Amino acid sequence: MAHSKILVVDDETYIVELVKFNLEKEGFQVIVAYDGLKALDMVKSERPDLIILDIMLPNMDGLEVCQVLKQDTNYSFIPIIILTARGEEIDTVLGLELGADDYIKKPFSPRELLARVKARLRAIRILQAEKAIGTKAYVCKDLIVVPDQHEVFLGEVKLELTRKEFELLRLMVSHQGKVFTREILLEKVWGYEFTGDTRTVDVHIRHLRQKLNDDSNFPAYIETVRGVGYKFVE
Repeated sequence: MAHSKILVVDDETYIVELVKFNLEKEGFQVIVAYDGLKALDMVKSERPDLIILDIMLPNMDGLEVCQVLKQDTNYSFIPIIILTARGEEIDTVLGLELGADDYIKKPFSPRELLARVKARLRAIRILQAEKAIGTKAYVCKDLIVVPDQHEVFLGEVKLELTRKEFELLRLMVSHQGKVFTREILLEKVWGYEFTGDTRTVDVHIRHLRQKLNDDSNFPAYIETVRGVGYKFVE
């Protein structure tokens, strides 16, 4: 990962220099472009491992660049993290619909950006590995779940989950958007013979959320469906 090549595309010089400095400090190789057309040329000539792409660019905006790359099978596998200013929510959603893998809002902390970059590169390696050896991984935002290896990563950090926490997460992430009642979760994770009550599920979900740094009021991963149970955010 440390020698991965990253293309940074932004027309604001100080942002390019800030991102470049922090990425190079971590050992990444960084190339830069200041407009959309140049970015496309550099993707074809340099074959970066990841692209950090601003939306507002001269000549060709970031959304167009994203669309062109994601429609080309030669480059569609390259992960794209789009940069978006506050108030550009519509553009952010459109970017994700066009195939961008993640987004980060300006102003951002270098630490947050590095965590997103490392998580996305790790996700790519895991997905490549699953194709090669037939294992399965689930990737959502900064979260990576590898069931066969019993491993969970949040950004660049490997999480230490209990067996029941892991089974809860594995079950929900493998059925994103599906609502599980507490009774079903007890049945699937604890088994038919479990004699506890549904509060056991709530306690484990609370501990799991703490480890995922997930805010129950604004969930990124596990959402409470009031009066029913829980679901993994689709």
